[in-house]
This record gives sequence, C-alpha cells and structure tokens, in this order.
Amino acid sequence: MTEWKAFDVESKDHIATVTLTGPGKGNAMGPDFWRELPLIFGELDADPEVRAIVLTGSGKHFSYGLDLPAMSPLFGPLLADKALAAPRTDFLKHVRSMQDSVTAVADCAKPVIAAISGWCIGGGLDLIAAADIRLASADAKFSLREAKVAIVADIGSLHRLPGIIGEGHVRELAYTGKDIDAARAEKIGLINDVFEDQDAVLEAAYAMAGEIAANPPLVVQGIKDVLDQPKRGKVADGLRYVSVWNSAFLPSEDLTEAITAVFEKRAPEFKGR
Repeated sequence: MTEWKAFDVESKDHIATVTLTGPGKGNAMGPDFWRELPLIFGELDADPEVRAIVLTGSGKHFSYGLDLPAMSPLFGPLLADKALAAPRTDFLKHVRSMQDSVTAVADCAKPVIAAISGWCIGGGLDLIAAADIRLASADAKFSLREAKVAIVADIGSLHRLPGIIGEGHVRELAYTGKDIDAARAEKIGLINDVFEDQDAVLEAAYAMAGEIAANPPLVVQGIKDVLDQPKRGKVADGLRYVSVWNSAFLPSEDLTEAITAVFEKRAPEFKGR
C-alpha cells in the first residue's frame, strides 16, 4: 500500500475508501492533496478488485476547501506588479493541473459515493460535484464560497453543478457565496439523502457501495460511461475557458485584499478594483 500525505486509502470486499486527512485544518486542500488525488484515483481505476469507492473526510468535516496559506505561493507571482505572460502562463498550468486532479475523480470508471459531514466548502464542493452520488449527515454544511475571496470558481463546480442542481441554484450559491445546510442541499438535489450523524452516513455509503459492488462490474462501469458521455465535452470546454479567464482577470486589488484578510483574520473590504 502506498503511503499518502493527504489521504488514507483502504480496500475491502471490492469497496475502496478514500479519506481526506489534511494536513491542513479541516482537511484543507494543499499541494499534497492536488498531487496525490489523481494518482489515487488512477490506481483505483486500474484495480480490477475495486468496484465502488467511498470518498469521505477525517474528523468532523469533509473539507474546508483550498488551503489558502499553503497555496498562497500560487497567487504571489500573479499578483506582482505588472505580472506579464510568464507568471500568467505558470498560473494557467497550475489551475489546469488542479482541474485535472478533480476530473480524475469524475473520470474514474468506478462509481464514487461521497459521504459528507460538517463543512464542505469551495474546493470540497468541486470534489463532491465530481462524485456520482452524494450522501450527507444532518450537520453537513455546503458553500460555493469563492466569490467571497475574489475568485471565480475554476475547478469544476460551475461546470458540474448545473447538471446536478440546476442553473438557478448554482447561480444563487455562486453569486452569494452563502452557506446552506443539509436539508436545503437535499431539497435542491445536491445530496441524495440526509442521515442522523457521521457514523450513519458512512454506514449508508458502505451499504450503497455494497449494492453496487454486487452487480456485474463491467455493466456498472458501462452505465457510468454512458451517463457521463453527453457532458464530458461541455465540462472540458468550460474548464479550459475559466482557466484562461482567471489567468487573465484574476489578479486584482480585491484578491490581494481577500488573501490579506485571511492572514489577518478579519473581514475583507472589496472595492471592485
């Protein structure tokens, strides 16, 4: 078994469990997360013994999203005075690499069930949007929060969520950056079911994974392939577009203010510059 820095991975009875472990607070997504995620799902995709995957978070929360302190070097050159083609090109490559990490979850031939407890913010929402099925405990809370830190979400939420919850709900969550609870998430179709607590949602996820694993594996994988076919090209085109858009327009005084406010632990003051 490979030892991972940002995940625990286990397999039993044709079901793999991928658990986010940090090391950032609340399983925040730092460099190790983005590097390891596609490797893990590539290995599980290639493993004939694995027929279904449960994706969850360690501790009380699924993920706080992007580990901004750990990933701040990504933004530094882009925010430098007169950032020219080289730093913008480097940023574009980084964003597309991060997009590819989450796309590895969506492209995995084995069905992925996300079991969510506590906070699921920003990048966490990108990640569960790439899963096939989402289940949550009653304490789960969701936020497409990038607008609050002066970023256009660019890892997949804006491209995968419309097919899951519809355009109106995506626009509401993206424009406001608001938080929603598990009951609202179930109502809009973000999650399939709500369970009492973290133990209950994991139990339900494993039960569903067992049902999937009991079916002919190649047929299940064929169903996923057929269901995914109509949206692959649209999502891929959207991801390329937003990566270029952010490389051109993400640098701003508002982004600098947002990052500074995070480190100073205060509310940001945006001025539209």
